[in-house]
Amino acid sequence: MLLEESESQLVLVDYQERLMPVIFEGAMVLENARRLAKIAQLLDVPVWGTEQNPSRLGGNDPELRALCARTLSKMHFSAAEEGLGEWLRPPAKPQHGGNARSLPKHLQKPQQQAPERNTVVIAGCEAHVCLMQTALDLLEDEFDVWVVTDACSSRTERNRDAAFDRLAGAGAELVTTEMVAFEWLRTCEHPDFKDMLALVK
Repeated sequence: MLLEESESQLVLVDYQERLMPVIFEGAMVLENARRLAKIAQLLDVPVWGTEQNPSRLGGNDPELRALCARTLSKMHFSAAEEGLGEWLRPPAKPQHGGNARSLPKHLQKPQQQAPERNTVVIAGCEAHVCLMQTALDLLEDEFDVWVVTDACSSRTERNRDAAFDRLAGAGAELVTTEMVAFEWLRTCEHPDFKDMLALVK
């Protein structure tokens, strides 16, 4: 079971300026998050960000924020409680009225619907709070959730590892930044392979 780039979305949770200095291995975690976002952009995978109580914890890392299509400010620890699911699975477009409905089926134009991207690749801080609660809610909402372990952390290693154990037990796939990158591409003949390689090296 490999990641499909065409079915994926990337969610980056709470890489905030006042939080990152106290996060275990924070510099490496942030660098991997930036890498993920750049690879996603390269491959037209949608990138979303979240910020927990930004008036207290500051905004997300500016470089990372610039790579996100939108950033959700939230007070709940789970971004799913504050509408992230609507971004990830937008409501179906309403059918337009008019004469087309009275045409026989074979003459009607098919409704153009964007393909559903049901796979959520997610990373963030703190792993045992906002990242975990968001991921568990997304699993409950029937998304396939892939947690990028080397782009996640907490203030302590123990809390981070406990989050990974719980997420794996709940059905999330645990992966690394490079696993995601190489699975999205699948082949060294992919037109973006060299650009991606430059980002992971």
